[in-house]
Amino acid sequence: MNVLDVIGDPELRETLLAVRRRPRAASISEIADATGVHRNVARRRLERLVAAGLLTASFERPAGRSGPGVGRPAKVYSPTPDTTAIEFPVRGYPDLVGLLVDGVPARRLSEVGVQFGGALASTAGVESAKDPRRGLEGLCRALGAVGFQARLEHLEDGRAEIVTPTCPLRPLVVAHSAVAEVDHALWRGLVAAAIDGVRVEDVACETHDCLEPCSSCRIAVSLGGAGRT
Repeated sequence: MNVLDVIGDPELRETLLAVRRRPRAASISEIADATGVHRNVARRRLERLVAAGLLTASFERPAGRSGPGVGRPAKVYSPTPDTTAIEFPVRGYPDLVGLLVDGVPARRLSEVGVQFGGALASTAGVESAKDPRRGLEGLCRALGAVGFQARLEHLEDGRAEIVTPTCPLRPLVVAHSAVAEVDHALWRGLVAAAIDGVRVEDVACETHDCLEPCSSCRIAVSLGGAGRT
């Protein structure tokens, strides 16, 4: 199945978004419940999304269960890492962005990324919280609600790691490495919007594995004093 056929089908699009809203891989039952359809219908839609290359399927045992008698692992579905933009017709926007980025000073790129992060936080309905864990988990949920799966993997002593296969700017970073400056600033803006009392200047950000086609991005964040647990 063609990717554009999927995007144009409202039922498949709803199923895809239901998977991307969840912080971790989703089972057939979970997606059936989320979309209000029978398990068999959910399974067919999920498999069509796998065939289109928008989801990957794997098998996992239920969390907290191990040993004999626990049954077979369940089939679960995850978003395929976003490394290319979907365009129709092909307009070459990544190339345009690359040309623009090449002509802009690094400091200005950072400012633009922070502004874009603030705008995305507003669109996603990110609500700030005094507790860093609560704020970052809320950020991940808000991003998932608008189609960018993310989860807080680790938080300790003012250092956090967010994992996402669907980082908003990843296709542009893959096309033009200089966009990484904007991407780092985007996450600084998002994190500052999510944690009360943390300023953009308090946040340092690095990204890892963005260029790995089969891996999720790992956003490593360091918080200033106001964001330490």
